[in-house]
Amino acid sequence: MTMTPLMRKPLDETDLKDWGIIPTMIEGESKVSGKLIHKGPDGQSECGLWICTPGTWDCHVTRDEFCHFLEGRSTYVHENGEVIEIVPDTAAFFPQDWKGVCTVHETIKKVYMIR
Repeated sequence: MTMTPLMRKPLDETDLKDWGIIPTMIEGESKVSGKLIHKGPDGQSECGLWICTPGTWDCHVTRDEFCHFLEGRSTYVHENGEVIEIVPDTAAFFPQDWKGVCTVHETIKKVYMIR
């Protein structure tokens, strides 16, 4: 087993990749960037750092995802009406096929694991 460190040195803007704009925007223009730390065999799992600017979009989680939010503030509203408020140091699990609306109020930064 090998371990891949998230960062060997403090992260700066040159370490991040531009991942574009969320394609299912409802309001605003959320831009996403991040750093892929690990991609499993056949792309079945991955983990990394994800940063997203303010906006609102339709969200569909296609595989189980665990997240630990480091910065920012957002609200996830499941299609059944359940509300998840995200603030720094929130840990959340989104099961496969979770659907709802995400609103980022202040740029969020999270580490994530998708399986």
